Amino acid sequence: MRSKLFVPGNRPALFAKALASAADLVSFDLEDAVADADKDEARTQVSTLLRSGTHRTAGKQVIVRVNGWDTSAWEADLRTVLPLDIDLVNLPKVESPVQLLQAIAEIEAIEARLPARAPVGLLVNIETPRALRHADAIARAHPRVRGLQLGLGDLFEPHGIRRSDLRNVHAAQYALRMAAAEAGVFAYDAAFPGLDDEAGFLAEAESARALGYAGKSCVHPRQVAWANTVFAPSHEEIEAARRTVDAAARTGEGAFAVDGRMVDAPFLARARSVLAIAHRKEGTA
Repeated sequence: MRSKLFVPGNRPALFAKALASAADLVSFDLEDAVADADKDEARTQVSTLLRSGTHRTAGKQVIVRVNGWDTSAWEADLRTVLPLDIDLVNLPKVESPVQLLQAIAEIEAIEARLPARAPVGLLVNIETPRALRHADAIARAHPRVRGLQLGLGDLFEPHGIRRSDLRNVHAAQYALRMAAAEAGVFAYDAAFPGLDDEAGFLAEAESARALGYAGKSCVHPRQVAWANTVFAPSHEEIEAARRTVDAAARTGEGAFAVDGRMVDAPFLARARSVLAIAHRKEGTA
């Protein structure tokens, strides 16, 4: 999940390009990227594509970002999206566990009228000061929550917080990552608005990767390669992880030494995670 490419739901001309891109995930957006007058058209276009199964033929995981639970578009979005073959629903503007549970109750009411299937998982946006303060409780509120996604535009811009100061970015990334870690869900980094600012994108992405984020959102195909590079384990990391896992197989899973350092359960878990990521990368190369 190194890269997630946003695609406006009312821009069907971009769908095939997104599915053919190197992005690990494609996120069809019914929310901020679509004007109110175009919401119905966006739902129709996204539904038509996903009912065709083209996304599975392309080997893509797919997310749909719906409009907020307190908007007029919310129910229509759910009725369109929940019957579709998707991997996650992206919920924006959630600020508390109470709001999340209210949204899930409405999702469940619609799912109850659909053919039986596994409950859809949720990627929950954390994009306001209140949401960030309650992020751990939001992440732990329901087992449908698979991950938290940072939204720096909404979090910073209304309050005059400078995104160009990486200290501010790191503070928000750290807070969300700790909340996700406490809940045992993944953390996903924010989209970066600078389409030609490779250095700025990489600075945020590298900060997120150092904190254990799964990947970064992209708003343009050129950003996908940048994200994939940052979040892919290096050859050195893969080989070190392999040595750690091999040593555990030889000696057992207590404490043991590898490459001149002591290794125990947390380090072994990380090594296995690195190998799993490398295996997925090889499978989608």
